[in-house]
Amino acid sequence: MRIAVVITTYNRPDALAAVLDGYLAQTDPDFEIIVADDGSTDDTRQVIDDCRNRAPFSVRHAWQEDCGFRAAAARNRAVAATPADYVIFTDGDCIPPADFIARHRALAEPGWFVAGNRVLLSEKFTRRVLQERLPVHLRSALAWLFARWRGEINRWLPTLRLAIPDSWRRSQPGRWKGAKTCNLAVWRRDLIKVNGLDEAYSGWGMEDSDLVVRLLHAGVRHKSGRFAVPVLHLWHKENDRGTLPENVARLEALLHSSRIRAAQGLGQYL
Repeated sequence: MRIAVVITTYNRPDALAAVLDGYLAQTDPDFEIIVADDGSTDDTRQVIDDCRNRAPFSVRHAWQEDCGFRAAAARNRAVAATPADYVIFTDGDCIPPADFIARHRALAEPGWFVAGNRVLLSEKFTRRVLQERLPVHLRSALAWLFARWRGEINRWLPTLRLAIPDSWRRSQPGRWKGAKTCNLAVWRRDLIKVNGLDEAYSGWGMEDSDLVVRLLHAGVRHKSGRFAVPVLHLWHKENDRGTLPENVARLEALLHSSRIRAAQGLGQYL
């Protein structure tokens, strides 16, 4: 099974460097990275080039012009650029633990997408991680317990690795809430079936929920990645949410329909 990790980024090279360090330390190096760049400057390109020079796997840079928040388009372009069987979506501020790829590979199952979760780092701890290049991707659950006690993270339980049976992971097959593209794995053929992410969404918000709902409409089911594949989400200021009410209304309309394909999606790049 060929895996592609699609990392969305926009002008945050220090965070992206920390994320790429996490992928360079993976116990399973059999994957490729495509950085889905929403119009960053050359500082980001330099970070990607540095990673490419050190990586035992392919690292590609899918850049698009900066025309406002267009994460859906950036992700669609990246998916179109890879022949991989399985796509793991994440963000350029989400650091993967060293077993992230190995555990996602173990959870992959035809007919299912896998929704992982995240641990939020505090603003102060995020600054320290980036300034000191702390290898947090190598930390143990015990070290994260102390970090929780110090207020450096918002919760500790997701850092645990538990041997949970697949029957539990499949127990909410129709769930769409909580599944986000900061940690979402989907078979590429299923992405093609639903025409990828819908670029009709304007600005930040709900385009990832829209993708998940359409996957469910297409018969692809939800499998939980909790206690297996967390990501470490670096702190950042909230994005502009001015278009959120419009996006919520668009999602509500989708929920009351049986529509499968994105109105403006992946097909235009294939």
